[in-house]
Amino acid sequence: MAIDDLKTEAGVKSLDTYLADRSFVSGFQASQADVGVFEALAKPPSKDTPHALRWYNHIKSYGGERGKLPGEKKVPDLFSVAAVGNGSAPAAKQEEDDDVDLFGSDEEDEEAAKIREERLKAYSEKKSKKPALIAKSSIVLDVKPWDDETDMKEMETKVRTIQMDGLLWGASKLVPVGYGINKLQIMCVVEDEKVSVDLLVEEIQNFEDFVQSVDIAAFNKI
Repeated sequence: MAIDDLKTEAGVKSLDTYLADRSFVSGFQASQADVGVFEALAKPPSKDTPHALRWYNHIKSYGGERGKLPGEKKVPDLFSVAAVGNGSAPAAKQEEDDDVDLFGSDEEDEEAAKIREERLKAYSEKKSKKPALIAKSSIVLDVKPWDDETDMKEMETKVRTIQMDGLLWGASKLVPVGYGINKLQIMCVVEDEKVSVDLLVEEIQNFEDFVQSVDIAAFNKI
């Protein structure tokens, strides 16, 4: 697929489709390719393009560190000149154009087509062997007790007894909320397709003797 002008609604929608099964513009980690596309957007994506919005917020979170991300600020060839708005074609595309011989023979055209087909086949085979990306989220939960007499250590033990496929509990700490009362702030990582956050919150609230309420303090895609 080709990505349209990123300053238009159609361009953002095509970017959203592109990012539906990808975490980043290129490769498996944030890079300068992401920064280039990030800077080409006229405004943040809307909720109507959730994949593009998720990616945008992730790249935005780097703040001033975006300039330190690896790679060159060169986006994939499928982003057209209009899409990135830099007035020049990607370097790889320019090199290909420079190599075109307008007066070449039919034999050379056939040979070039054959090489292109072989490369596309090799790329498809390589891509098919890559493991599917597992979408995960990092969540921080605020678990509030009824009063200052609640046994917070026992409450945390109860919370950690909740086991689900795709759920991994992390660090925790007690945070003062006033009047001698502390809340339990606990981290966890979930696989999005396996764990329902609403169900997890409901399971924690089932410990009615300890838990008054549960709030999501932070939610980030990994």
